[in-house]
Amino acid sequence: MPLALFIFLAALAIISSLGVVIQRNPVHSLLALVMTLLVIAVLFIGLGAVTVGFLQAIVYAGAIMVLFLFVIWLLNLQVEERMTGHLALKFFGAIAAAALVAELFLFFAHAHPALAGKEMAPGYGSIASLATVLFKDYLIAFEATSLLLLVAVVGAVAIARRPSPSEADASGGKTGAAS
Repeated sequence: MPLALFIFLAALAIISSLGVVIQRNPVHSLLALVMTLLVIAVLFIGLGAVTVGFLQAIVYAGAIMVLFLFVIWLLNLQVEERMTGHLALKFFGAIAAAALVAELFLFFAHAHPALAGKEMAPGYGSIASLATVLFKDYLIAFEATSLLLLVAVVGAVAIARRPSPSEADASGGKTGAAS
């Protein structure tokens, strides 16, 4: 991958990830997160990890982001109110950001040049080897994760279907049929 393309994609990933944090509308924030995940998938593909790139695009940017979108719509989340004031929070946020920049600077200042790569076994990183590891060695963790996602969707639907306190008061506190 040419260095200029890598720098462009890296900058695009950083800008779209900032959009996740800065957006006030949760749907816009989710769309910025989808953009970030897709750019990271393109970076993986450009760096030679084609399988990981496609899995990133299909699983994260595809399936999980659709799940997040449905949860946002089911919970009927509104635009978050901006916090005004709170000078102490802004101060500590600025200190945390400065500490992060200093840590990144130290990390890059002491980074070692690229070491010689090891020889990989034939078929390393292929779909067949990934499937073998995922569905043989980590089958229980894979199924537990899918069950956890299913429980999260059912929970979101249950929360969304619960009447709000104003609706419960308007119906006299009864949610079922009159007896």
